[in-house]
Amino acid sequence: METLGKLFGSPARVKIMRLFLLNPDQVFEVRSIRTKSNVDASTARHELVRLRSIGFIKQKSASKTIEQKRGRRKVATRKTIQGLALDPTFPYIASMRSMLTSSASFDRRSILARFRDVGKLKVLIVSGVFIQQEHSRVDILLVADSFRRKALANALRGLEAEIGKDIEYTALKTSDFTYRLNIYDKFVRDVLDYPHERLIDRLNLPRRPTRLP
Repeated sequence: METLGKLFGSPARVKIMRLFLLNPDQVFEVRSIRTKSNVDASTARHELVRLRSIGFIKQKSASKTIEQKRGRRKVATRKTIQGLALDPTFPYIASMRSMLTSSASFDRRSILARFRDVGKLKVLIVSGVFIQQEHSRVDILLVADSFRRKALANALRGLEAEIGKDIEYTALKTSDFTYRLNIYDKFVRDVLDYPHERLIDRLNLPRRPTRLP
């Protein structure tokens, strides 16, 4: 992120651009952009003005479902919102997506540092968005004897803000994981048999993983 931040002007800009590049059909309200990117209001406004000025994003309306309470019931209503979306006519989308969402743009050490306090991890596997495998079962698989759930939630929230996309993850206790491994559980086998990167492997899992560049 540090290198990309210097290249593109700021880490905040990189996070906001990733958000649009990984969600090309979605319309975001400014408040949602700030929350998902974990960028303060002033910085977000500045970066969004800059990205609009070069044609990377454009203003767009969209329909959104809102749940409202009516007595004891929750009623879903549709609301038209004004937000921002990736402009599909921007000429450098493919190049930007390749550079900002490639596996090389995710720092292995940074990912490990984020999960340092979630528990004594036995396995940490990344796949999916981290290695540009759209059909992976998960983006992250974590295995530990026990988890600090609040620390895990904070780590995932911070990582989602950095990469610009909701993360599909699974956290399994060691006993559950080893049981699934021994019975050839389809989910576990799919994770291990398809491209992935093992950042932590204290269980000496079978099959050599596909490594990041």
